[in-house]
Amino acid sequence: MTKKQQRTSLILGGLLLLGAIVGLMLFALSENIAYFNSPSDIVERGMVPGERIRLGGMVAEGSVKRGADALITFDVTDFAETASVSYRGLVPDLFREGQGVIVEGAFNKEGLFVADTVLAKHDENYTPPEITDALKRAGEWQGEGEAKGPSHSKKYGEGSYP
Repeated sequence: MTKKQQRTSLILGGLLLLGAIVGLMLFALSENIAYFNSPSDIVERGMVPGERIRLGGMVAEGSVKRGADALITFDVTDFAETASVSYRGLVPDLFREGQGVIVEGAFNKEGLFVADTVLAKHDENYTPPEITDALKRAGEWQGEGEAKGPSHSKKYGEGSYP
């Protein structure tokens, strides 16, 4: 083998090894990825019991019920469809009816979404982009323009910082 062939073989071997490592990492992570869905998305594509997803929307007014052993049931809506959620544990302080929420978990065979994580929006000026998009698709968006998130547009030295 000439030096050029050795170098080419080494480069190809390295790329093949790198590709295999990336492929294995993506395969390993694919089981832990939870995709965001609105209740309308679930109705559209069908509910798959046991499939881990993120369900997002607004906590429906009058739906929060607190039971024994820190069990909380509530409905998540995108104003077109609604999904019932069950969660056992402490919810964030900002969790309440009429507020944006994203829950992680899976549907059981009865069609109840059993959540193991509850994320509530953190202030009145922020709505997660996924929820904003779902509300816009449902024709229920009442905000101005796009969802407001944390602003990182100030350049160093402009304005005041906390």
